[in-house]
Amino acid sequence: MITANDIFTISSQKQFEKIALKVFRFQHENNVVYRDFCDFLKVNPQQVKSLEQIPFLPIQFFKSHNVVSNNDPAQVTFTSSGTTGAITSRHIVTDVSLYEESYRNGFSQFYGNIEDYVVLALLPSYLERDGSSLIYMVEDLIKRSNQPDSGFYLHNHDDLIKKLTALDESGQNVILIGVTYALLDLIEKHQFNLQNTIIMETGGMKGKRKEMIREELHEQLCAGFGVSAIHSEYGMTELLGQAYSLGEGVFECPSWMHILVRDPEDALTYLKDGKTGGINVIDLANINSCSFIATQDLGKKNPNNSFEVLGRFDNSDIRGCNLMVL
Repeated sequence: MITANDIFTISSQKQFEKIALKVFRFQHENNVVYRDFCDFLKVNPQQVKSLEQIPFLPIQFFKSHNVVSNNDPAQVTFTSSGTTGAITSRHIVTDVSLYEESYRNGFSQFYGNIEDYVVLALLPSYLERDGSSLIYMVEDLIKRSNQPDSGFYLHNHDDLIKKLTALDESGQNVILIGVTYALLDLIEKHQFNLQNTIIMETGGMKGKRKEMIREELHEQLCAGFGVSAIHSEYGMTELLGQAYSLGEGVFECPSWMHILVRDPEDALTYLKDGKTGGINVIDLANINSCSFIATQDLGKKNPNNSFEVLGRFDNSDIRGCNLMVL
């Protein structure tokens, strides 16, 4: 039996690989959709001895199947954003405490104690629909900050400008988490010179603005907020873990996540560091759904296990928490 403690106390690559192989065998045995996929590939679980031999489920399966690894009832179902009439992904979560432990530990690993920050959220397109895993996470971070000034903003930009300016001038540490187009809207209304604030973009124009390359986007955001770097979060409906970039579009994973980069022409072959291909994510927090996901994102991995997101495969729909094309 693999426990949450096993997952969230991983401290080495060797330990990660050992637990990942255990999770693979558990999910092969208990997840009908994943087992059928492995059988289609003629994979014998007893012969899988390394991460590269584990089959990665295409992320599109979350649109057409219930991807679960137990028979427990759903505590929450997260859904992806999508254009009208589009089929959205559904992530059935049977133990939401795993998600909570994942994002709380992940935030702590990269940013320290949440109580040291006022958390401001400018996420209009997420707030205006149900089932957003990002809203679930940010709402909890706001509560756990124990700061009366923390909170969500929708279209009340004037209130946010006053609040953000006053907090920053007082010396308070602030994190402003925003969907990309809304952050651009904000700096068009007011130019900031922030000294104590982290700007974290979650990606996505949501059809509100023209897509931009990351360098251009971050240059505009840095100038508009008066900061030296733009932070980013890499997460998605189908995952319970998040990777973070503290600047320059370079992401690092928490200890229970790992990235592999597959050959765009051969999904079962992996590329060397620095080569561009499809991003495969191992997220051990996904133990009750599927921990091995082949995303539609293009990226490259660096020698220190950090990674960059360089775009998306053609004909894949652009949706929430997806980073801009580099």
